[in-house]
Amino acid sequence: MAKIYIDGSAGTTGLRIYERLSARRDIELMILPDELRKDTAARREMLNKSDVSFLCLPDQAAVEAVSLIENPDTVVIDTSTAHRTADGWAYGMPELSGLREQIRTATRIANPGCHASGFIALVRPLVELGIIKKDSALSCFSLTGYSGGGKKMIAEYESQDRDPLYDAPRIYALSQAHKHLPEMKKVCGLEKEPVFSPIVADFYSGMEVSVSLTKDMISCTLEDIKTAYRDYYKSGLIRYDDSAEGGLLSAAAFSGRDDMVVAAFGNDDRITLISRFDNLGKGASGAAIQNMNIRLGIDEAEGLVI
Repeated sequence: MAKIYIDGSAGTTGLRIYERLSARRDIELMILPDELRKDTAARREMLNKSDVSFLCLPDQAAVEAVSLIENPDTVVIDTSTAHRTADGWAYGMPELSGLREQIRTATRIANPGCHASGFIALVRPLVELGIIKKDSALSCFSLTGYSGGGKKMIAEYESQDRDPLYDAPRIYALSQAHKHLPEMKKVCGLEKEPVFSPIVADFYSGMEVSVSLTKDMISCTLEDIKTAYRDYYKSGLIRYDDSAEGGLLSAAAFSGRDDMVVAAFGNDDRITLISRFDNLGKGASGAAIQNMNIRLGIDEAEGLVI
């Protein structure tokens, strides 16, 4: 039975991983007492005893945690930004060409970012197929629930005396320096980072990422793109689905779930690509557990909500 440790289990990502795994009987969860949660010696012991360790930590703390590991067989799944573009780390989106095979044997797996997951799921297949050119200048809007901001933002949104400005969606990362941009560019094989506008709104969880295309940017029709997605996503937790709720698409439709849908809308002149998922599910904890399942040779959807 595989021994699993969550370093940083008190954060939103770590808590969701714990909730999903605590009900399972095919693994053993290794738990540190609260008073030892930040004790370096205790953490070192757990990291080296584990078969798989999830790092649900800030970037620098994740780097430090990796440095504590001496056991060559310990598999690390890092949910921080620290290693997503680093050499020697498998990128944890198994639905992309060639990555499932890397994840099956990797000891270092970088879990994708939430916004990045939605963008990459839309763009990477089309770049691979030559539908979108590598030198394209893309724009991306991403609408997320407030749980993506962690405990501090959750407390701000759920406060009884919160600022009335929280009642409406808010755009952030205005300097175009969002931490997900490097992986969005690298994993998609793009030459330029997209113009990226993330937006947080007054709902707990869920995410809706959109990328706009015009006829001069692509080499095919809308139907060709729909077919490309259907053919590309035949396994894993991403699928094509362009159904809508009365002609509208809610960013909260996949709240509480661990899968993702991609779709294409519009016409041959103007196309909108849209992915929908849970920022805490396929955008974080669900993806991390999926990667663990693959690495352990278990059904990749085991313990997940799809």
